[in-house]
Amino acid sequence: MTQKAYKYRFYPTAGQGQLLSRTFGCVRYVYNWGLRLKTDAYYKEGRRLYYKDLSAQLTVLKRQPETVWLNEVSSVTLQQSLAHLDRAFLNFFEGHMNYPKFHKKHNKQSASFMSSAFKWDGKNITLAKMKEPLDIRWSRYFSGTPSSVTVSKDAANRYYISILVDEPTTPLPKIGTQLGLDMGLTHMVILSSGEKIGNPKFFRKDEKKLAKAQRQLAKKQKGSKNRDKARIKVARIHARIADRRQDFTHKLTTRLIHENQVIAAESLQVKNMIRNHKLAKSIADVSWSELIRQLEYKATWHGRTVVKIDKFYPSSKRCYDCGHIMPKMPLNIREWTCPECGKTHDRDINAAQNILAAGLAVIACGEAVRPGRKQSSRHGKLQRSRKAN
Repeated sequence: MTQKAYKYRFYPTAGQGQLLSRTFGCVRYVYNWGLRLKTDAYYKEGRRLYYKDLSAQLTVLKRQPETVWLNEVSSVTLQQSLAHLDRAFLNFFEGHMNYPKFHKKHNKQSASFMSSAFKWDGKNITLAKMKEPLDIRWSRYFSGTPSSVTVSKDAANRYYISILVDEPTTPLPKIGTQLGLDMGLTHMVILSSGEKIGNPKFFRKDEKKLAKAQRQLAKKQKGSKNRDKARIKVARIHARIADRRQDFTHKLTTRLIHENQVIAAESLQVKNMIRNHKLAKSIADVSWSELIRQLEYKATWHGRTVVKIDKFYPSSKRCYDCGHIMPKMPLNIREWTCPECGKTHDRDINAAQNILAAGLAVIACGEAVRPGRKQSSRHGKLQRSRKAN
């Protein structure tokens, strides 16, 4: 069994919209309240507060006259808000995320409902404190019973519901096709088979329209209705860019997973690469990290293998035919001839072929002999001392 999340758009009634608005506000308030308590307790008193501590204090908070309005929404959503805050701190201490930030009113809003806070009759979902079911656009169907749902509203005022269910996964039939992927900017993905998949450049296509909308927003008076309208206009352009990029990436990754048994890709340090101010916008637009993320979880679902090679592996500088490594390979060189064997290579296709070969070596021999892996200084000194002896 695998947990899968199905996301749908829905259209609330006027009453449902008001209740959801209050729910989002209460969830945001409790999250920010908990974040402030945890931060002050650590920096002022040197102690840490955990979920059980905040949960006990939340009960007291809901009894206070100035915050009695927290009782107007489902208590489950408020408890889940504290659970999400606890998870955010855990991710921070594990080095996966930055320090948690306060939630803002005009950013994406969300609230999570566990099974005790909604009713599922097999066709419709009714949330706690609602009399009517949500008007959901069922674009696809799922099997099983929902264990939790998350209702969200994005900056463009669109409502979505994400339904978490446990479903059995059926692996795809095994095939013998293997593929190496090289990431690029001119072409989004270059395959070891020789195919090049172009870069749609969704942000670049709407960049001028977005810049115009942002200039109009900057001229509006803060707090006015016209400024709110302009903000929504900017958010809709961002949403259009993100939706098209997500749709393209999903279709591409689904195709690659269905057509190949093994996929090898690079371990790119996108956070470091994006520091280059000349390429940062293009790198963010192509969304390499999201492509790899989708490949990994879809491979788990369908019984495929995705292997990532070491980021220091010289895939572009290495000749696929003889193994000769060029000392330098500037980005402006798209084709080159190996001085050893005389073979002429397309830079990207040669890199994809090398990535596939390195990925197969990792599968066969394990992580310890990952091609191109950079050894630590301590390990290098030990190896040199052994050779000297």
